Amino acid sequence: MNTCRTCQLLWIVLLAAMLLSACSEGSQPSEGSQPSEARYDFSGDPWPEIRSERIRTLLPAAMDRHEVDAWLLVCRENNNDPLARHVGCENAGGTAAFMFFRTDGAAGTHGIYSVAASPRGEATSLAEKNILSEVIPIERGSSVWSAVASQFERFAPDVIAINTGSSPIADGLSHTQYASMMSALPAAWSRRMVSAEPLIRTWLSVKLPAEVDIMRRAAELTARWEVEAYAAAVPGVTTDRDIADFLEARMADAGVGDGWSPERNPAVNFGEDRGHSHPTERAIEPGDFIQTDFGIRVHGMWVTDIQRFAYVLAPGETEPPADALAKWEAAKAGSRAAFEAMRPGVTGADVDAAQRRVMEANGSLPVMWGTGHPVGYWAHDSGLAFRVAPRRNHSKRA
Repeated sequence: MNTCRTCQLLWIVLLAAMLLSACSEGSQPSEGSQPSEARYDFSGDPWPEIRSERIRTLLPAAMDRHEVDAWLLVCRENNNDPLARHVGCENAGGTAAFMFFRTDGAAGTHGIYSVAASPRGEATSLAEKNILSEVIPIERGSSVWSAVASQFERFAPDVIAINTGSSPIADGLSHTQYASMMSALPAAWSRRMVSAEPLIRTWLSVKLPAEVDIMRRAAELTARWEVEAYAAAVPGVTTDRDIADFLEARMADAGVGDGWSPERNPAVNFGEDRGHSHPTERAIEPGDFIQTDFGIRVHGMWVTDIQRFAYVLAPGETEPPADALAKWEAAKAGSRAAFEAMRPGVTGADVDAAQRRVMEANGSLPVMWGTGHPVGYWAHDSGLAFRVAPRRNHSKRA
């Protein structure tokens, strides 16, 4: 997990609205202050329906934005493409090719025609799931590339996006798969291939209303548990391992998973910053700042990534030190500037610049991180902080 600049430099921007007294006993928030537990019911599996809607409604717009006619993914058992579950090839056995072709529909509407070339067996189950427009069975052990070439001849795409790129999310093709594809497909098709990374970033960055609701509820629950963990802490007794155990127990009781690697979730730090690391047995002490970086995974698909901070009052203190409060106010001003800059049509760089101006005005040192990061299917999802390349003319749909 890489920290965003705001969390790393102005590190009390998310300070929890509570200060732990050095002489107080841990306590839980009153029952009357808690939201209804029914709101946090994450049973069932909404993903299949949401996935179909995302392909049907969001993928055409993303392909148009980047002037892509076809998108090719290559799936396999184990070590699968990071986007396998997003297109329906999470249960691939032998090599399978998933192709999405941009098509013109009736009355000037546009759509997607999806084709999978898959070994027999898995091809049968794919057809039963009704995810794709068409499933082509191939004999087990035979090459998938002749079927891919046939579909390219059928749809004649000018621009074919493949899963290569700098982002781990978009870089799904293994070296062996790429080499096999390039040696098997005619040059007429391989020379039309481009990185799918811009397409993937655009497609993943937009979430459906149903997804936003799921993510909002998951975020509420994540933040609530972090505050509860702080409320239960006893200075001089509670360790960062205790805070982590508290949150892990909440996850187990609710039946939700880890937002990222369990060894580093939650990451809890008291005193000297240790970055994203495993919890230790060090007890929190008066004068400590506590940082908890915590995320959960709901429905096995959507994750949260939330940090909350608290300060342990030292004897005689009624509030944190003045310099800490000054950072808090400066951080709030920076985050509000970033939020105000967020509107349709602006880039992540625009949002970053808005916060950077406030940071510079408040004397913050320059740092390498950008403002915030996307969240959704991964704790560091795809979207905001990346510019979209200018559109180019496309002969097929000009």
